[in-house]
Amino acid sequence: MAHNMLKFTRVERAMPDKRSVEVRARDFDEIYEAYSPEAVADQAGRCSQCGVPFCQQGCPLHNNIPDWLMLAAEGRMEEAYRVSAATNNMPEVCGRICPQDRLCEGICTIEQSGHGTVTIGAVEKHITDHAWEQGWVEPIRPPRERDQSAGIIGAGPAGLAAAEQLRRKGYQVTVYDRYDRGGGLLVYGIPGFKLEKEIVERRIKRLEDSGIAFEFDCNVGEDVTLRELRTRHDSVLIATGVYKARDLKLPGVGHDSVVAALDYLTASNRKGFGDSVPEHDSGHLDADGKRTVVIGGGDTAMDCVRTAVRQGAKSVTCLYRRDRANMPGSQREVTNAEEEGVKFEWLAAPEAVLDTKAGKLKAVRASRMKLGTPDASGRQSPEKTGESFDVKADLVIKALGFDPEDLPALFEEPGLTVNRWGAVRIDFKTMETGIKGVFAAGDIVRGASLVVWAIRDGRDAAEAMHRHMAAEAPSEAKPLVAAE
Repeated sequence: MAHNMLKFTRVERAMPDKRSVEVRARDFDEIYEAYSPEAVADQAGRCSQCGVPFCQQGCPLHNNIPDWLMLAAEGRMEEAYRVSAATNNMPEVCGRICPQDRLCEGICTIEQSGHGTVTIGAVEKHITDHAWEQGWVEPIRPPRERDQSAGIIGAGPAGLAAAEQLRRKGYQVTVYDRYDRGGGLLVYGIPGFKLEKEIVERRIKRLEDSGIAFEFDCNVGEDVTLRELRTRHDSVLIATGVYKARDLKLPGVGHDSVVAALDYLTASNRKGFGDSVPEHDSGHLDADGKRTVVIGGGDTAMDCVRTAVRQGAKSVTCLYRRDRANMPGSQREVTNAEEEGVKFEWLAAPEAVLDTKAGKLKAVRASRMKLGTPDASGRQSPEKTGESFDVKADLVIKALGFDPEDLPALFEEPGLTVNRWGAVRIDFKTMETGIKGVFAAGDIVRGASLVVWAIRDGRDAAEAMHRHMAAEAPSEAKPLVAAE
């Protein structure tokens, strides 16, 4: 084993420095500074090189984490990038936004021994950022071209991962998306302080340079039907994600100043692109100067509270019905939000939205909760204590998660079946829907989940589509003609 590994007993865990709260709370730039090469080598060298690496098992992509940590520790950065990119289509994205505390880092062996986890995500981010700087991330050049084509509905992480994997095999790939840019929630749902948009844009540009076609502003079901895509392509992948906001059933929740999280985040992200956003400019989707209350405890809620801080909110409060230990969002994001001045009301569930006689929003009434017996998921169920309190509010943001849209109706395809939650039903062995040659992957199958799971699903779907098209291929694929 290399001499510069197993440093965890003498080198302390150290994340990259954060920009000061006073500075970072005024802009939408990422909050973490870059590691120095020396810091990367030291932190990667803390890995214990486990014979059975739990970090790898805890990663949905089963990334070869110990291998690229060892290569990074030895300064062999191009090799580290190649190993990282072999299993992950967007390592620098996952390094930024994965909840590592719930995945790879959460089960790191040296974390369990009390020495502090290896900073896997930060090293992963550094490796691929460095690879982009050095020009090692190149367009895909498949060894041979195939006549068959694949159509992919959705330019989010699942669709982009599938497109890349299929293009590597020489298929002709077209990605259709209802929005004017690729990236899905990576672009319009996640704020820039977690994921700067240039990171996603350069991935899209690389795929375009690889020969993948994108048709933006294309709403399947209106501009083109699923049936038409099936005749146009040899296989089709549905990777639309889930965008239907879950709602609250409370008195007063229909007030104009009660808004959905995705509407709010999309408006903010569009402003960052320089787009015209009338609902933001009018103040409807802008927290500037407002007492802002966010309802929810997931990562989307954390994105909302931290966006409100940067927009200049007068105050920001997060209501969550369970305690901190039971919230679904990343604990790292909660810490960042607290540093930036967000107040958390734990064990608090909304009862009603209150307004004045003139109809202006004034407060959210909430119930104090306690944790009772575990529910079917094993989590303790919140129960009312009988105590209520009011939180003053000028803007309320609902961040309760997302459900699938009614795709059979939207796509005008009754043969597309869904489960009781509205997610597309597939054969999990083949990832094929009930319609021959039509596959599905990502959140539209599993429900709202993590980006890393969407990438995993997209890769698996691409492999299934390849098997399907290879079985249907009328002739041998023709060799790629080398460019002059």
